[in-house]
Amino acid sequence: MQYVNNTELSSPEGTRSEFNPSKTVIKLGIDVHQDFYVVVMQAGGSNPKPAQRFQKEAFLHWATKLKQRSGAEMYAVYEACGFGFGLQRRLTALGIQCHVVCPQKLDERNKRVKTDGLDAKALCLKLDRFVEGNTDALALVRVPTPEEEQLRAIHRQREQLVKARKQLEAQGRSLMVNHGIEPVKSWWKLRTFVALRVPDWMRQLLCNSQPILLALEEKIHALTVQLQGAADPGQPRGLGAMTSVIIDREVGSWHRFRNRRQVGSYTGLCSGEYSSGTTRLQTCVTKHGNPRLRAALVELAWRLVRFQPDYQPVVKWRKTLCKGALATGAARKKAIVAVARQLAVDLWRVRPGRLSAEALGLII
Repeated sequence: MQYVNNTELSSPEGTRSEFNPSKTVIKLGIDVHQDFYVVVMQAGGSNPKPAQRFQKEAFLHWATKLKQRSGAEMYAVYEACGFGFGLQRRLTALGIQCHVVCPQKLDERNKRVKTDGLDAKALCLKLDRFVEGNTDALALVRVPTPEEEQLRAIHRQREQLVKARKQLEAQGRSLMVNHGIEPVKSWWKLRTFVALRVPDWMRQLLCNSQPILLALEEKIHALTVQLQGAADPGQPRGLGAMTSVIIDREVGSWHRFRNRRQVGSYTGLCSGEYSSGTTRLQTCVTKHGNPRLRAALVELAWRLVRFQPDYQPVVKWRKTLCKGALATGAARKKAIVAVARQLAVDLWRVRPGRLSAEALGLII
């Protein structure tokens, strides 16, 4: 029997093609910036190519030509950031499967060296493992539809306006306190401002902020009416028109969750864990997921303690949550988090029509 000695392949890509002769897949790791993108490309199982820097439109033109010229299946990935999901939608329109992932530390070897090119390369290598079947390689972010983004932008703007109003109001109170004057609550409202007893120089300074506060209050009221008008009629007692709209719009689609564990994980109201060997330690809630949804659920849970006394989670934790209960603040917080977590799961059952609100003990 004779053996051929020159069977060594020329590259890792050759080795991969030897055992997997399928069409080459192109992967793109993208580090996104406001004015440019840094891109690392990997063809098949070869080593990633050096990073390239593109202006926005130039990158899309390059990706289009690459897709047309190669005819290969293309994937792309970038981290979620403040620039939205426009890049994902434009790449998807070009026939490129684009994924958005949670921001994360990409220096896996802890070299303490961070550059745009290294970040893009790390994303590209993670994408390679994901495409090959390792679904845990990427922490995917659900991309909302443009309609969902537009709807949730309304209550998010209202939240920003409320925050701005509180800041300006606090600055006025701080000015009074700094000069030995008892602060007045809601000093900027018309009747209160007319009767305000402050020096003339201070009144002139407060006059700079008062028109802004009045305009903010008017805009906040208009957005509040708009949100409350969008609520479905027949809500369970205590749910609140605006709160229900905020929860539904932050979730986007209740059908996205396959089981109750996914619902609890998205709210971030599940306990953390630090276990090793025979030691098992459960820590505070992970706060993983949507912070606005988490705040709305906790606020709603406190309201249900009063308006839904027969709701099963409220009955379970009533001894801790009832008025005058001999419980510490930490115990009450843990109890209300448990109620909020179960409430999220029950809303997941009610909203798609799996169960009725009455079946869960909620009074309409």
